[in-house]
Amino acid sequence: MKYTHLGRSGLSVSRICLGTMNFGWTTEEPDAHGIMDAALDKGINFFDTANVYGWNENKGRTEQIIGNWFAQGGRRRERTVLATKVYGPMGEWPNEGKLSALNIRRALDASLKRLKTDYIDLYQFHHVDRDTPWEEIWQAMEVAVGQGKVLYVGSSNFAGWHIAQAQAAAAQRHFMGLVSEQSLYNLMARTVELEVLPAARHYGLGILPWSPLQGGLLGGVLRKEREGKRRLEGRAQAALQKNRERIEQYENLATELGVEPGDLALSWLLHQPAVTAPIVGPRTGAQLDAAVRALDVKLEEKTLTRLDELFPGHKPAPEDYAW
Repeated sequence: MKYTHLGRSGLSVSRICLGTMNFGWTTEEPDAHGIMDAALDKGINFFDTANVYGWNENKGRTEQIIGNWFAQGGRRRERTVLATKVYGPMGEWPNEGKLSALNIRRALDASLKRLKTDYIDLYQFHHVDRDTPWEEIWQAMEVAVGQGKVLYVGSSNFAGWHIAQAQAAAAQRHFMGLVSEQSLYNLMARTVELEVLPAARHYGLGILPWSPLQGGLLGGVLRKEREGKRRLEGRAQAALQKNRERIEQYENLATELGVEPGDLALSWLLHQPAVTAPIVGPRTGAQLDAAVRALDVKLEEKTLTRLDELFPGHKPAPEDYAW
């Protein structure tokens, strides 16, 4: 396994992050425990979750599954860099969501209880809260850090100017602020290249791309369709039809290179300078094995150029749309 620092921090994390969104939803607890054990065996030390995972009436279930896994011992907790998130509503009563000081305090304590741990390595804001001032948010996080309940703070789904706002407010308080940003980023979704990636690089944030395979569209979907292994429906099917020609060319390129399409998509992200670790969400051990393979895929400049031709990206703003 390869490791790098999370943004400008001194925290070492694996270049693949294990996403747990499927745990307790499409992956049962025993299988989830097996995947986490396999991840540690492969050297993956970075696990990502959120308090709302489990969804609907089962919100919090994913954190419980991880907590039960930690409780088995074997230095599972000590070897894991644990990231979770706060923002989404955990109930229908006021102050059960977003980033008020009250919700941060309650949500953090609830996550710690479900996770059966006394600290979170990376506590992430799942979304920007436009109704709560940064002075309040950072004061709440200073308390959490002072209590030893949180070590580092990250964001998710922020715009570039949200990152700038957050870091300016943190600097005024002589607080470290954000060390990471978790964004939608893959070959087919490159909007963050306009302003989020430049902001992250300027402020020393590591980028954690979610949906690195764009919901499976970059994971060999056409081949699986021909083999009868996968059939998309709804918006996913519409997106496939809209992009079928270039996805076909993409899969042909992967064949020419002798790699799996999913490995190619992950390797491309790992070649992007702002990226710390793509978040992969395997439902099976085999899918975890496939994700780790991407670490050994080296892409030549001509391949990177070809991928840019198939899936054009963005220059930083304002040059992308102005002079």
